Amino acid sequence: MKYDFDRRIDRTGTASYKWDQSEKLFGRPDILPLWVADMDFQPPKEVVDAIKQRAEHGIYGYTMRPQSYYDAIVGWLSRRHGWRIEQDWLSSSPGVVPALSVAVQTFTQPGDGIILQSPVYYPFYDVIRMNGREVVNNPLVLRNDRYEMDFELLEKQAAAGAKMLLLCTPHNPGGRVWTREELERVAEICAKHGLLVVADEIHHDLVFSGHKHVPYASLSEASAQHSITCIAPSKTFNLAGLQAAAVVIPNADVRRQYNAALKTLSIHMESYFGLTATETSYAHGDEWLDQLLVYLEGNRDALLAYVKEHLPQVKAMSPEGTYMVWMDCTAISNKPAELKQLMFDKAGVAFTEGSVFGEQGAGYLRVNLACPRSLLLEALDKFVEAIREESATRS
Repeated sequence: MKYDFDRRIDRTGTASYKWDQSEKLFGRPDILPLWVADMDFQPPKEVVDAIKQRAEHGIYGYTMRPQSYYDAIVGWLSRRHGWRIEQDWLSSSPGVVPALSVAVQTFTQPGDGIILQSPVYYPFYDVIRMNGREVVNNPLVLRNDRYEMDFELLEKQAAAGAKMLLLCTPHNPGGRVWTREELERVAEICAKHGLLVVADEIHHDLVFSGHKHVPYASLSEASAQHSITCIAPSKTFNLAGLQAAAVVIPNADVRRQYNAALKTLSIHMESYFGLTATETSYAHGDEWLDQLLVYLEGNRDALLAYVKEHLPQVKAMSPEGTYMVWMDCTAISNKPAELKQLMFDKAGVAFTEGSVFGEQGAGYLRVNLACPRSLLLEALDKFVEAIREESATRS
């Protein structure tokens, strides 16, 4: 393998959100953090070199989007996902979550119902509630150790007057890569009842063998016209700190309103380094990503095998995509406070406690696989040892 994903890189002292606030968040400085969704890998060398070259120019003024930027995104979506978009469909955002918030503000009114499918990425709740809208929960159904959508309830909620669906695809934290058939059913319901679908597809490049991400807007002309698709290189290439995302809006009227909202908020300009990183990643990142996916799949398989051998009471959901594993730890405890104490105080590890993704997540933990395998296994060892010590104390 050309890229060394086994190398452990010290991120402490870099103002890392993940590594440099362990004592503040978890009560001790020596936590192994496998929680927030960024990776402990460097991006492709081409990206690092491009940022260095950009920095060496020495003037960091306002930035416009050159033709090469658009070509890189259009080419990536065509090459990696078979989705042919028009350059004019592209807009921007400082990140996917800001794009979700702008969409909620622009296309719904205070008090409107917005559907989400729990357990789901916790900022979905924030962008609804903090904008004065109402959460309409369409809980996912657990069948055969994976999540499925409740289409019957979705139809009822859409018919009852919900205005928008926030769709997480691929799904975080459950790791589902929704099939074409599942997405077509969503599109049928939303088109019938006039819902705008805002698709968070930030994990679209992180799909494991045997599965294929289908961009929601690529399903049909109808799905394209009633949707906004949010993507970013941040998850794929570990660039979250550069604050850059792309938003694909085929409907000209929806795009005009979205762009006007960006300008109203003065967030329509591009990040100086974010633009460079985005363009370079999408133009030159294929080989790096292909090798990353092999490594992440190996980490997934290592975790599943480890849990089966050492934690038989835990049910780990095998992800079809993303670099997260959703673990049912209810046999250990279904109380969030007890799982936090077990992780932070006794094991010295930080996974994401599941109740932040919704009430269904109580008793679950989300584990970030995007780290050197030795670090992943070390964290699991510490977690298992803490469980054994806790069991011995109780007995």
